[in-house]
Amino acid sequence: MPKGSEPNSMIAIKNLKKVYNGITVVNVPEVRITKGESVGLVGNNGAGKTTLFRMILDLIRPETGQVLLRDEPVAGHENWKNYTASYLDEGFLIDYLTPEEYFYFIGGLHQQSPAHVDDYLSSLTDFFNGEILKKGKYIRDLSKGNQCKVGVASCLLQNPELLLLDEPFANIDPSTQFRLKSILKDLNQNKGVTTLISSHDLNHITDVCDRILLMEKGVIIKDIETNSSTLNELEEYFGVGQLASASSQVDREENH
Repeated sequence: MPKGSEPNSMIAIKNLKKVYNGITVVNVPEVRITKGESVGLVGNNGAGKTTLFRMILDLIRPETGQVLLRDEPVAGHENWKNYTASYLDEGFLIDYLTPEEYFYFIGGLHQQSPAHVDDYLSSLTDFFNGEILKKGKYIRDLSKGNQCKVGVASCLLQNPELLLLDEPFANIDPSTQFRLKSILKDLNQNKGVTTLISSHDLNHITDVCDRILLMEKGVIIKDIETNSSTLNELEEYFGVGQLASASSQVDREENH
């Protein structure tokens, strides 16, 4: 993606730096994400992915630099909240509510009637897989995977133009992972939603996203357009390909 001026910029990061206890945990000179892009953020634990997400959402402030959404700084402004939805972890949820109560609360914030919320939730029947609604459980008593479903569904309910999800595939079962991938692809390809998703699952992230940002020690070291070789490239970087090669070599030696 060109790094020059982008008239359709959704996210623009400029000279962004965050320091904890004298250690720089995020240092991103410039990244631009245009409207309608689906972008994946990958990196090992401690790479700075969640910190970057939290700065994009103005949950923590950087030492230097700024984040702009639609060319407006997130710091000191509120407009971006009207078209942005995010789920980073269960701390985003109001866990003393039932899922239904939480969905009605989120819908109410967006001037949606309970009937409208019910109608939308009915479209997520397969995604919920009979585990969320009408169970009489508080959100705090749900599994992490089901809490994630509630968080993602609450994002979808808001009909966002920008969606940020941090590790959405981590705790959900394989069937739900594939359903979530289908939802995300539809949002991006058919509804034009800009998505920024972090994941440790290289298969899922390369399948869902058309651009990958590889982050290491707070720095985005690669900005890759997704193609048929991207998964192999990432696997090589993270050592998966090397491990597979070593295993294959052992197998060959054992067979001789």
